[in-house]
Amino acid sequence: MSPQRVFALPRQRSLLLPAVINPFVHDLKLTKADKIKCFLRGIILVPLRGIFLLLVLMIMWPVSFMITFGQSLKGAVEPMTGWRRFMHKRVMTFLGRLYFFGMGFRVVVKGKQASSVEAPILAVAPHSSFFDAIVCIETGLPSTVSRSESLEAPIFGRFLRCVQPVLVSRKDPDSRRNTILEIERRAKSGGHWPQVLIFPEGTCTNRSCLITFKQGAFVPGVPVQPVLIRYPNKLDTVTWTWQGPKSARLLLLTLCQLYTTVEVEFLPPRIPTEMEKRCPIKFAQSVRAVMAESLGLPVTDHTYEDCRLMIAAGELTLPMEAGLVEFTKISRKLELKWDNVKKELESFANIACSCKGGRITIEEFAGFLKLPVSPALQELFALFDRNGDGTIDFREYVIGVTVLCRPANNEEVIQTVFKLFDIDEDNCITQEEFSGLLRSALGVCDLDVHSLFREIDADGSGHITYDEFCSFALTHPEYAKLFTTYIELQRYQGLQGEELDFDASLSHCCTASHNNHQEDSTSDKKDD
Repeated sequence: MSPQRVFALPRQRSLLLPAVINPFVHDLKLTKADKIKCFLRGIILVPLRGIFLLLVLMIMWPVSFMITFGQSLKGAVEPMTGWRRFMHKRVMTFLGRLYFFGMGFRVVVKGKQASSVEAPILAVAPHSSFFDAIVCIETGLPSTVSRSESLEAPIFGRFLRCVQPVLVSRKDPDSRRNTILEIERRAKSGGHWPQVLIFPEGTCTNRSCLITFKQGAFVPGVPVQPVLIRYPNKLDTVTWTWQGPKSARLLLLTLCQLYTTVEVEFLPPRIPTEMEKRCPIKFAQSVRAVMAESLGLPVTDHTYEDCRLMIAAGELTLPMEAGLVEFTKISRKLELKWDNVKKELESFANIACSCKGGRITIEEFAGFLKLPVSPALQELFALFDRNGDGTIDFREYVIGVTVLCRPANNEEVIQTVFKLFDIDEDNCITQEEFSGLLRSALGVCDLDVHSLFREIDADGSGHITYDEFCSFALTHPEYAKLFTTYIELQRYQGLQGEELDFDASLSHCCTASHNNHQEDSTSDKKDD
């Protein structure tokens, strides 16, 4: 039996495509009837609601100014007490509910909110809109995590001060660590501080799945109460994602609706196990699993870094969704940092910028490598093309380069390939030697490698030194895998040849045995 040719790497189920490809897109399509309804309602509702909201804001601002007057948000901050806490907890909460009522929101609350002693942290998901602030109102204005720049906003910055947020500063390199320490301090205060409300996803999605939960809410190792938020409306005018309608349009469309329903559901508090206390990632995953089951949604390993890659893809003239890779999974399994993935995106863009949809076909792959389509190149392309659709997207490219090419691109492989090219062993490769081996490796008789040779021959001397070859190989790992594939193919063909010779010898022996022993029984012949 001839040996079977197998791929160098089996497909890992853990790296297959997620259940939801792009949770950061919202395609709001209004029918002609929807547009007419919004226009007719808007003529009446928008002015009336606008006046009402303005009146509520005129009351809220002086109340919030009075509550926060003389209160510091920096240094050793202490929770509000006495009349300030009463005004914050009762009056501002009432005015907040009045404000959202004026916008047309109808709130349905399910379950029971735990006390700050029972669950010091509230984890709210899925996070899909700026309207999610309604959860803060319904939970009694607990502390939140907010950027320090948000406090400078003219009106809403003053409202934000009322909840004494945990501040995050982009300018402070220690801000991330300090934020977690402050969350932990408040969470372990034994009810001295109000609850801390956190959106653990860290960015807005379209509510089609739950993406990776960040660890901030789970590092303290205290009970966490999951809070679900739903918008069961026929027309979705609230979802605010990276690819979708702008905030002003969503606000206007929401004001044009008779009412907008929002459901807030409190699940039982989740008490961490001893292992989860030691490992916040496991605690975050278990809480997310409980919330996903209640919502009937899948989970994916997308995160805010995927959004950054989407923006980077757009800047590189690629479709924004081309940057989605499930960053949490890719970074953990392939041990890649964001900067590494960003660099691979730039390399991918060099190949795919002229492709529609940001996907690479085998012709474009061959053009980038300056090589013709050949069996060896087709096999390399097939290793990259994980779903077998005949194209390579950015996610497949990152996995292919990291798992297939870079491990093959080591000093030993580079030296072996250089020796294959250097036929006369003079420590340099001429263009004739270069084209000769490539013809053999790719199985192409008429091959023009002048442009590729010139690119490797950095000093233009007419021959390639080992240093030039090594420098090119390290920055072009695709070639390393191409040649290791060629070496594997040669070894495979060698094994086939050996077995064919063995089969021929065996056949000759059997024929001779048959001629010498014609009187042998049938069973003897079968044994031979």
